Amino acid sequence: MRGVRRAPVRIAKSPHGLGLFAAANIAAGETILFFTGEVLGLDEVLASGIDESYPLQVGALTYLDLDSRSRVVNHSCAPNAGVRSDRILVALRDVRRDEEITYDYSTTMSERRWTMQCRCGEATCRGIVGDFQDLPVAIRVNYLQLGVVQSFIVTEHWLALTGGPSEKSEPPADGGWRIPR
Repeated sequence: MRGVRRAPVRIAKSPHGLGLFAAANIAAGETILFFTGEVLGLDEVLASGIDESYPLQVGALTYLDLDSRSRVVNHSCAPNAGVRSDRILVALRDVRRDEEITYDYSTTMSERRWTMQCRCGEATCRGIVGDFQDLPVAIRVNYLQLGVVQSFIVTEHWLALTGGPSEKSEPPADGGWRIPR
């Protein structure tokens, strides 16, 4: 996105290989990175032999084959960043200079295909990274309220809560999540 200032970041060694780190303090809400890469269908991802942990799911059957900078952003069960508008990594809280930037991969996954053993080391580590619907309800609600869940997943869950498609079944356009009463 043109005109949006991105936070200064750098790639460096992490306990998990390479990682993305803050090159200066980053304020909560600040844009960190725009995920970019070639758009692929699930069949293309599988046929290409790409490690399934690299593509970012941006639709029910649509993925971004992430560029090298985007691929080094690691998972955490207690992340300091999240993905908004399907491709924009933003700080969820203030991030200190030299702190590794992480997001919860489960906020971008709904495919019932792939899981990963988690080694984030957080006290709240769930042990497995899987689909959004497998997260505990309180964590799902928190991520939905923060606006850091892929839009196709929000739509899936909105339809599940509202009982299926109807004129009033569209999730809020502003990305805000309100549980229907």
